[in-house]
Amino acid sequence: MHDLDDATWQEFEEYIRDILSHHDFEIQFRKVFKHEGRGHQIDVVGVRKDLCLCIDGKKYGRGRHRVSSLKAQATKHYERCLVHEEKYGIKSIPLIVSWLDDNMVVENGCIFVPVHMLNDFLLNLDAVLDELAFRD
Repeated sequence: MHDLDDATWQEFEEYIRDILSHHDFEIQFRKVFKHEGRGHQIDVVGVRKDLCLCIDGKKYGRGRHRVSSLKAQATKHYERCLVHEEKYGIKSIPLIVSWLDDNMVVENGCIFVPVHMLNDFLLNLDAVLDELAFRD
């Protein structure tokens, strides 16, 4: 899919899944899990070696409250990733892939990557995670 402007949010998530798959990640798509009686869902979980990316895809429009909404969603996604990490025993890196570039890098514990930069982000993943101190 080359024109994401007309993509539905489902197609947007599928596009993210396909890019991760292209980078040799083992994919769990729209992963639903329960922990301590509570349900959780993560759009795309990508695992490669000891690295686990937990991705929440956000295809928001150009509304004026988008950035504050993204920050609130980042807090919720970060908490989901902590639960994922506890349940599955793998460091789970919270990543929000956004349709538009909001010039955010890390907010509320989540790394923000605009979808047009996702491929480059994955090509340089180890260096970026080290730079942002997301590695132990």
